[in-house]
Amino acid sequence: MRALLLIDIQNDFLPGGALAVPDGDAIIPIVNRLQEQFGLVVATQDWHPQNHRSFASQHAGKEVYDVVELQGLEQVLWPDHCAQGTAGADFSKELRMHKVEAIFRKGMDPEIDSYSGFYDNGHLRSTSLADYLRSKDVTEVYLAGLAADYCVYYSAKDALQEGFKAYIIEDATRAISPEGFEKAKLHITAGGGEIVQSHSIL
Repeated sequence: MRALLLIDIQNDFLPGGALAVPDGDAIIPIVNRLQEQFGLVVATQDWHPQNHRSFASQHAGKEVYDVVELQGLEQVLWPDHCAQGTAGADFSKELRMHKVEAIFRKGMDPEIDSYSGFYDNGHLRSTSLADYLRSKDVTEVYLAGLAADYCVYYSAKDALQEGFKAYIIEDATRAISPEGFEKAKLHITAGGGEIVQSHSIL
């Protein structure tokens, strides 16, 4: 069984959003078509409290994109984004949700960020996504969404560590840093994952 994971296709990561991924909205028509090819579609949702420590606004004298330490981990400081209950945290209205069976929220602990849909960045707490997929007899996961070099990459990395075969659908994702995504792709393929294009599925 294979599943499609839609990673953080939320307004704050789209053009006009607080942490917009360049050209992020271009993936939505592709993602909508891809959903029809999968028996199981699930989504992840960044869902931060207003005082999340990954926000630059929570650190006096710090600027967006400065790097600090949180829970012993290197942490990029982001603009306030995907705060719980805000329009920025909502999924894009253009994104079809009728096939999405479950939504896994992440980033709710104010003291640690959570790029992956499976765990927080310190692997301290699970979202139960892996257990859910196993309960559905999923062995392969295909990932689409935002951003390629952060939440998609870390979700794919954790999927591999959890024993799933992982495929990043390259044209159904966009990166904050193209250079960062090139490195991420090398890590994923070295770990046994694959980078594919949507035409191979559609």
